[in-house]
Amino acid sequence: MALLVTTGAEARDYGQHGAVWPVIEPDLLQQIKARLTYLEASGETARLNDELKRRTIARVNRPAPVAGLTLAATLRRWSFDPTITVDADITDDKGRTIITRGTRVNPLDTVPLRGPLVFLDGDDRAQVDWAMARFGATQAKFILVGGAPLELMKARQRRFYFDQGGKLTQHFSIRAVPAVVEQQGRALLVTEQPPRTARRS
Repeated sequence: MALLVTTGAEARDYGQHGAVWPVIEPDLLQQIKARLTYLEASGETARLNDELKRRTIARVNRPAPVAGLTLAATLRRWSFDPTITVDADITDDKGRTIITRGTRVNPLDTVPLRGPLVFLDGDDRAQVDWAMARFGATQAKFILVGGAPLELMKARQRRFYFDQGGKLTQHFSIRAVPAVVEQQGRALLVTEQPPRTARRS
């Protein structure tokens, strides 16, 4: 019965109810363009660019120090196994499987560590002096957790790296510096040592 009633209904024009106004909001793109034109004319764009450049140079010259690290107070040493388990098949450019999923791979079997990784605070002159005296003539990589790498490179005539975001110290579970990572066979030996012990060694 309801179906019959619905079918028999007719559409009606009830006319226009309520006032209709034209859109008066300004065009968003025009607003953005006007704002950019104003900033350019007032010199604000140049000031913002200069500020961005200054901050970028400052971050390059002195990156944010790695948080949570302390000066080594006691000798701490442990072995680190770099072996990983491959979670998906690795293939070459022709689709042939090189390493199957689930295989355990030790990177040191194919790419040995060329020299020690030396983690230190570049703002601590004693740590830098010790690192230069102990590892200056080797292929060691000096990795800063604080300080100004470019300034040190110029002063010491040696390349310095920086542990951006603490990725490496977290990977090796390093909690204090100076610290050294060295290869021992198929494993890595990680050593945190107090500055006095470091200087004697």
